[in-house]
Amino acid sequence: MLDVTRLRVLVAVARHGSVTAAAHALNYAQPSVSHHLARLEAETGTKLVQRAGRGIRLTDAGRLLAERAVEVLGRLDAAENELAVFAGLRAGRLRLAVFPSALGTIVPAAAAILHERHPSVDLRLTEAEPPEALRMLRAGYVDVALIFRHETADGTRIGALDIAAGEDEDDPVAAMEHEDVREQLLLSEAVHLIMPDTTLLGGEPPLAPAVTELWAADLARLADHRWIAGCDRCREHLLQQCASAGFTPRISFTTDDFVAAQALVTAGLGVTLLPDLALRAARNPGVRTARLRGTRRSVVAVRYGEPPDPPATAVLLEALRLAAAGASPSAALLPGAPAPGRLSPGAPAPDAVPVA
Repeated sequence: MLDVTRLRVLVAVARHGSVTAAAHALNYAQPSVSHHLARLEAETGTKLVQRAGRGIRLTDAGRLLAERAVEVLGRLDAAENELAVFAGLRAGRLRLAVFPSALGTIVPAAAAILHERHPSVDLRLTEAEPPEALRMLRAGYVDVALIFRHETADGTRIGALDIAAGEDEDDPVAAMEHEDVREQLLLSEAVHLIMPDTTLLGGEPPLAPAVTELWAADLARLADHRWIAGCDRCREHLLQQCASAGFTPRISFTTDDFVAAQALVTAGLGVTLLPDLALRAARNPGVRTARLRGTRRSVVAVRYGEPPDPPATAVLLEALRLAAAGASPSAALLPGAPAPGRLSPGAPAPDAVPVA
């Protein structure tokens, strides 16, 4: 039987690309990592790693075993967490995959709630865009995946768990369509057009300063401007909104970093679309916003497996629900955010709507 500790070492080497980095991540001595790898190769009778410059890389057999090890270790960790509930949640570990703008807003508040109610429960966070978060969920590496999707007034849904089954057998979203995947809607938030604030930066404004709201059709007025695209699903949403306005955007930059996107906007290098949470996490004073009507972004907590949720997962979901409620306009804003009721001079208040 394969040793669990050695499987963890192999997974760490696969993730970090070297024995030294894996040892640091595991808090092991470097010779110990090398020893575990050698023993694992002896157990399997197969070469699992090979030298590659100053690092090492996995052989085909090593990659196969590492992929299966992630699933096995995830299931073992899940079992450990579920057993912990029999001790009244006095101890245990919860694992959450989360996209960046929620990591800077909803999740810190949820972590604080969880720590207050169950101080001995260890919450492990991994930053991941929705497709990767779903892969991790399916493999059992996390207990909950926090994802998002965009929805438009005509019923179009862009994002996780909305790909037709069988469209791509390698896509984790499509693969999970017929499996025991359950969603909990946490938040429905507005999407905003992000432009340079020419009252501060000078130059001609992309839209008149009085414009604080617009429909997708109005984006045609920006057809000649350069655009900044985000992650794959954000880019798909941008293309869909511009297509509905009758043009294809000229995308000059692509970044999934909403801080960088705003910096590019203030530098006069384009305009972009961002949701409420991105602005609440980090708002550049050099941008102005106009709310894009007819489209919203939903924030969803996803679990894998048949109900009911294990008690540990249930308390995490409750903490996320309460934190999402705190992201509503009636809640106190984060330090450095605009005053309540204002996104920018003359702009409407954010309209993130928590879901009870």
